[in-house]
Amino acid sequence: MEIKTFEDLIDWTRQLHAHLAKCLHDAAEKHNSERTSALMDYVASHEAMLAKTVTEFEKQADPKVLQTRLYDYQNHKPLKPGAACDPRFTTMSFDDIAKEIFAFHDQVMDLYKTLIGKAEIEGAKTLLEDLLS
Repeated sequence: MEIKTFEDLIDWTRQLHAHLAKCLHDAAEKHNSERTSALMDYVASHEAMLAKTVTEFEKQADPKVLQTRLYDYQNHKPLKPGAACDPRFTTMSFDDIAKEIFAFHDQVMDLYKTLIGKAEIEGAKTLLEDLLS
């Protein structure tokens, strides 16, 4: 996905959460550890909720802010939706899955923090801060 505007960034974020939710749910069904499967189901539900929350932000955001261009985005290496789904989830340990999920979210949050620091329009900065929180 090519990200040119804040709307693209928000849509990309929604897609990542939705994709991760699906991947974790699918992997939970295949995992042989009940504890790890329960963790993945819980996180999958949370990711699905985050995807819905991001959708609501997009619906309520100022259309002018959504169409604002992200010129500095090319300087970052975004995650691709396919990267969020790791076939190793079906065999990873509870701790390894937790680390993987935290690392994934840390990358997304770092991107948002970087963009907040570069936002020149107050509405865009506020939108990013709200999404980050």
